[in-house]
Amino acid sequence: MASEEEDGPLVGRAGTLTQVQSDLRNAGPGGTSAVFVTGESGVGKSRLLRETARAMRDAGFAVLSGTCLDIGDASPLHPVLQALRQSGHSGAADAADLLDRVSRDLLTVAGDRRLLLVLDDLQWADRSTRQLLLYLLAGLSDVKIAVLAAVRAEALQGAHPLRKVLAELRRLRSVRVVDLAPLDRDQTVELVAAVAGESVDTEDADRVYKRSGGNPFVAEELARDLRDGRVELSDTLREIFLSRIDELPPNAHAVVHAVAAGVEPVEHAVLARVVPLGEAELLEAVRAAVAHRFVTGADDGYRLRHRLVAEVLAAEVLPAEAAARHRRFAEALEHDAAGDHARLAHHWQRAGEPARALPSVVAAARAAEELYGFTEAHRYWSSALELISDDAPERTELLAHAAEAAHLCGEHLRALAGLDALALRPDAPGACDLHLRRARYLAAAGRTATAEEEYERVLDSPECSPKQRASAAAYLAELLLHLGRYADANARAQEALEMAEVNGSTADLVRASAALGFSAAFREDPDAGLAVIRHAVEIAERSGHPDELGVAYLHLAELLTGPLNSIEEGVLVARRGAQRLASLGAGRTYQTRLLAIAAKGLFRVGQWSEADTVLDDAMRHRPSGADAVELLLSRCQLWVGFGDVDAAHRDLDAVATLLAGGGARHVLPMLTLRAGLAMWQARHAEARAAVQRGLTETRSDDLVLIGVLAWHGLRAEAEAHAAGQPVDPGALRRLTAAVERMAAGVGNAAAPVRATIDGYLDLCAAELSRAEGRPDPALWAKAATAWDTRRQPYPAAYSRLRQAEAALQRRARKAVATTALREAYATAIAMGARPFANEIVTVARRYRVTLADDAPTIEMPAPAPGPADELGMLTTREREVLAALAEGLTNREIGERLFISERTVGVHVGHIFDKLQVRTRVQASRVFLTAA
Repeated sequence: MASEEEDGPLVGRAGTLTQVQSDLRNAGPGGTSAVFVTGESGVGKSRLLRETARAMRDAGFAVLSGTCLDIGDASPLHPVLQALRQSGHSGAADAADLLDRVSRDLLTVAGDRRLLLVLDDLQWADRSTRQLLLYLLAGLSDVKIAVLAAVRAEALQGAHPLRKVLAELRRLRSVRVVDLAPLDRDQTVELVAAVAGESVDTEDADRVYKRSGGNPFVAEELARDLRDGRVELSDTLREIFLSRIDELPPNAHAVVHAVAAGVEPVEHAVLARVVPLGEAELLEAVRAAVAHRFVTGADDGYRLRHRLVAEVLAAEVLPAEAAARHRRFAEALEHDAAGDHARLAHHWQRAGEPARALPSVVAAARAAEELYGFTEAHRYWSSALELISDDAPERTELLAHAAEAAHLCGEHLRALAGLDALALRPDAPGACDLHLRRARYLAAAGRTATAEEEYERVLDSPECSPKQRASAAAYLAELLLHLGRYADANARAQEALEMAEVNGSTADLVRASAALGFSAAFREDPDAGLAVIRHAVEIAERSGHPDELGVAYLHLAELLTGPLNSIEEGVLVARRGAQRLASLGAGRTYQTRLLAIAAKGLFRVGQWSEADTVLDDAMRHRPSGADAVELLLSRCQLWVGFGDVDAAHRDLDAVATLLAGGGARHVLPMLTLRAGLAMWQARHAEARAAVQRGLTETRSDDLVLIGVLAWHGLRAEAEAHAAGQPVDPGALRRLTAAVERMAAGVGNAAAPVRATIDGYLDLCAAELSRAEGRPDPALWAKAATAWDTRRQPYPAAYSRLRQAEAALQRRARKAVATTALREAYATAIAMGARPFANEIVTVARRYRVTLADDAPTIEMPAPAPGPADELGMLTTREREVLAALAEGLTNREIGERLFISERTVGVHVGHIFDKLQVRTRVQASRVFLTAA
């Protein structure tokens, strides 16, 4: 590695730096001390020397620094004489008294101070320099000296003369040898963030750690590539590694090539079959590879220190040579590692033997499914399809498996495409089975209306078996729940339970129970409904299947955080369920939905910053379909609250695109958010249109969702009236009808649900008085109290703002109004609600109310504006590349899809990063997901 390391951030070395300085200060009996820092190239030895020298000079030491040369004919004592010349001393002397003369010069430089002699690259020290170190540190000179030297660990092999010197010096109590280890994962992530920016994605930082092995020099180079949008390995790193590989003995060279081609760890027995050497020769070659810091050994086999070595060597090996090596690996694994299907599949594919690879690929896919590794399973099933011809009879089964794995790992559109291909096969499954699967995939993709039709076809078809109809009824009951049609869901759930008891599966039982429990808790009896859902969770826990667990946890968390208003418990359930589902490979699907529910609950209780953190964690899974809709709606709620207009618009547009006929529980929140966003921008007509669309399009009997929508609609009319614009009589009439429907239906709802609906009825009544030009502070005070009781600070604070405003307009009870305004302001500031806080400030200034006794009334700063269309600056080809990139495709896969070279893809990716001002593929994918 490079001997001169750029002075980037010093990460993970604070403790070592302190200890080295302490060891150098602690002189032995002869007044001397020394620290020899060893470690692989690029690990940070030179940087540690420079930082220590700077600190010791500041502490009063005289400091001399020199570097040994990598040449055979270096002059005697070159690094020491170099250091003396830099300090103004010639250091010239005859050979006979060279050591004594140099000692006198060192004593002159030191004066009355202690002297620190810093020597870099000591592995190249000449014989005289080695003798001088022994002479000085043994106390044979009058110089009270401390020596700090760096030694490349890979150079100290065999009979290297410095090994003997260090062995002798180790006997002195004042001499320490410090082996500078690579950075650990957390330290590498910190370094990457310092170089590439704090916003760097954790996934990319982890990749840097794996590729660099924690080597700071390599990690910094990779972080700069990340920061600058470079996809290919830099020439600097490539040349450094190649030059070091060329220094290896031939047999060690073969070992490194073999380990690089293998799937780590490479067991010794497997390596012995791949590298054609005798046992003694192989062991010697491995020792050399370890000594040169290319390979590390452990009980389970051999690994590369830096995965970059594999990337570098892959470009240097001829295709035929690589294929032969992979063939030897596959044959060795068949002999010594039976059952390691994934590695066998990898090597047979790389060896160009598709027929021999196929059984291993299929076995690897099945093994991944057994461990709920659905992403890996989908990759293997897709690979299997590439290895088999279109007319092979096995292709039908492979298509079925690939489609289902795609659905389970969140690739819902790929699942639908795979199902379409399956349906065209002459030996395709029956129509009922295809309808059931298509319905599940459509619902997951957010196409709920079409999914409902597919389920109804199964239920109405006499050709479908009782078991298929039981599954259709259970899935349909759950779908109706998502559509907000609780009466229909309840009826279907009861029907499904009756069918499931005779012909259904555990999955059907769990879904039907969850739907029945939720609808019953909402409509009739919360305790009984909760008991049914909790029982569904117990059944799912016993089965352990992620799909069943996901359904059960999802509906329990939704019920608690939503209509039953047990928000704290609901957030805990959602987080616990998310953690459980993540461990079962459902991170991209159920985990993201559960985290979205947790974030909504945190939003309701005013913990907006925590909700933001939860959503940021969930977004890293790159969800799709209905899972993405849940997450985007939850995040958009925060953007509207925070006042980030551009981000909110991007998320809402993405939701509108993804929904494609979604149900009320997605559509109504989307329209409510559009109305709220439009109101903060004083676009009253847009807010009115969004609410009116929701009132006319929904079939939902979820009175809570309707209550939120109606409140926003009446608020939009009130805002228009306050701005001097006319109130729309037709809109007001439809809103009043919706409120009357709520009031008529609230008596039939369960008590906790009724309390929540009553809260929205209070808001609607107060907002109506404002829209009619007769704002009533008593109505707003009642609403504030109601939402205080429900422990939801935002609607309570909003009610206090309007209470204060109405009271101040009437010039009555200013003290009460001031208190209400201050309480609302404190809540807004605590949550970070910029638009809301600034509206409170506007009202306070209008009526000359101070919001704090000891501070002026000031507005919260708005977030920095962003571009209106982040994709508008991309070319058509760049948009195509970004779309493929967002699917998780590699540059090679993108090139194959778009019929361009991998290098050209890399150029496009670099341009995309520059234009979107992102640093990672994940960040670019997020922009696409939210803006496309």
